[in-house]
Amino acid sequence: MKKIAIIGSTGSIGRQALEVVRRYPDKLKVVALSAGNNSQLFLEQVREFKPQIATLSKEIEINREQYKGVDFYFGENAFTNAIGDFLDMALVSLVGYKGILAVLDCVGKGVDIALANKESLVVGGDIVIKKAREKGVKIYPVDSEHSAIWQALSFDFDRDFKRIILTASGGAFRDFSIEQLKSVKAKDALKHPNWSMGNKITVDCATLVNKAFEVIEAKWLYNTTFDKIDVIIHKESIIHSMVEYCDGSTMAQLSYPTMELPIQLALLYPERVPFDKPSIDFSLLNNLSFSKLDEDRFPCFNLVVESCKRGGCYPAVVNGANDCLVDLFLKDKIAFTDMYKGILECVNAFKGEYRGDFESLDNANKFAVEYIKQRFGG
Repeated sequence: MKKIAIIGSTGSIGRQALEVVRRYPDKLKVVALSAGNNSQLFLEQVREFKPQIATLSKEIEINREQYKGVDFYFGENAFTNAIGDFLDMALVSLVGYKGILAVLDCVGKGVDIALANKESLVVGGDIVIKKAREKGVKIYPVDSEHSAIWQALSFDFDRDFKRIILTASGGAFRDFSIEQLKSVKAKDALKHPNWSMGNKITVDCATLVNKAFEVIEAKWLYNTTFDKIDVIIHKESIIHSMVEYCDGSTMAQLSYPTMELPIQLALLYPERVPFDKPSIDFSLLNNLSFSKLDEDRFPCFNLVVESCKRGGCYPAVVNGANDCLVDLFLKDKIAFTDMYKGILECVNAFKGEYRGDFESLDNANKFAVEYIKQRFGG
């Protein structure tokens, strides 16, 4: 039985991970749960799964009699108490920049990772991958696209290939004109046609920043170069990504859109186990469509990829700016098109240097956060 921690247990990925645990209680044991501010749901999870350790970002009153055998920790970085050698694996599903702290803590403590936080590789891929290799820590992808690539590579991260083809649904605004995009609101962006996800990542799907981040993630996970990664719009989200080999053969992974499948695979690898969701009925698939990504309508994609190609601190600047801009957009304080303008201005304003350490990245993130706050208000 695998002993696991779920870091971010009340978020969308965390809740679906617990569904997998419910499905296979003989294979997975939750020994640590960590969450942010949703204390009510968190305590329900603690009562059900009875972990050894439970951590929450905010301090709350606990009736210790109701939670015998559970050690509670509180505070912004309390999640570090949920990571240790008592684990076989930690699912890291924190949203945004904070995820890199959890990932680096796992690596430092020698804990294998089921990775559902792409920002940790976007911002710190150079550091994370290098340290993981040194410590022998394995990183298993939870993103549906990267899980698909992993499967198409026969679970071999070092396997040679010609190119990776990441598929993208196109998000909530995939059929909108440039003119229409000027007036869309957050409530519109959250209506993803295929997936049920958290608010932040759903907005990132609408701008295609999420897909740009996945390009960068693929570079680090599969030890490749940007010129070997392509993106194509596939509205149905049935093919989750593809790998082309040197002989022209292309391997694709297909399933109906659900995050529980890649979560289950990452947590239980190398074992494949039954999944109680519908199999694809190919007789009902009358059309699988593919089209080129429209960079004029979704300029954030190219901006983010090109900025991150510069390396150094620029990925941290892009990510920090995007985090703040998405938050402002969700509060209806800026327009959808302001997110592109904000990232571009912030990248152009940054003059810092990368010294190969986490402190450089942290300073770049702080610069971006402060820049966006001053530019657009908090």
